[in-house]
Amino acid sequence: MDFDFSLSVWIVILLALVFDFLNGMHDAANSIATIVSTRVLSPQAAVFWAAFFNFVAFAFFGLKVANNIAKGVVDPALITVTIVGAGLVGATVWNIVTWYFGIPSSSSHALVGGFAGSAVAAHGFGCLISEGLIKIGSFIIIAPLLGMAVGWTIMVLTMWAFRNAAYSKVSGLFRKLQFVSAALYSLGHGGNDAQKTMGIIFAVLIASKNMAPKDPIPLWIVLTCHTAMGLGTLAGGWRIVKTMGSRICHLQPVHGFSA
Repeated sequence: MDFDFSLSVWIVILLALVFDFLNGMHDAANSIATIVSTRVLSPQAAVFWAAFFNFVAFAFFGLKVANNIAKGVVDPALITVTIVGAGLVGATVWNIVTWYFGIPSSSSHALVGGFAGSAVAAHGFGCLISEGLIKIGSFIIIAPLLGMAVGWTIMVLTMWAFRNAAYSKVSGLFRKLQFVSAALYSLGHGGNDAQKTMGIIFAVLIASKNMAPKDPIPLWIVLTCHTAMGLGTLAGGWRIVKTMGSRICHLQPVHGFSA
């Protein structure tokens, strides 16, 4: 497939990759905060562990999230390169502000909000696809509540299963299991959050008439977005790691695994 990119398209693609990098740096805390705070891995080793699984996630997941962002938030016929660029600037600024103050927040919802907000400014609320926005917005509430419920359940089951075991044995086992939980979380993070940027770049290509909505997302977009996120994870994000790992509760390896 041949592409004819204008300077504005190149700028927005670059901006999308900057956002993806910041997303990896910002959300690295989710993957490594517990394994670092329990001292199972050093911060440097933890980010390499997370970055690897961020990158290889493209081999395990489809592209439904990317397609939903590109075609399920704003009417594709009304998307312009300027709308996408403005949304990316808003989401990027929010990521920088929350990173600076060490605030754990959703880069994904910031991106969707920025994209939707810039579209509304250009075309009014009629350009939004309510079904897609309701689905995405509802998980701002559902995700933390569901995470709390499942984490609580896993912790209770774990305490019951190991109620007669020595603390040293349990601690040693869950230090090893934290490698698994951190890897799986990073795999899910790469498979979910990297796709947000894929969807945004896909939207830019649709808006610039380089692709049609029915076209598949090219492999170069997939690999570039996963690379940017992996590099962002390698950059750390230690302000948020500190908040997640030590300012919410005191963790032991078993708690880190369950969380």
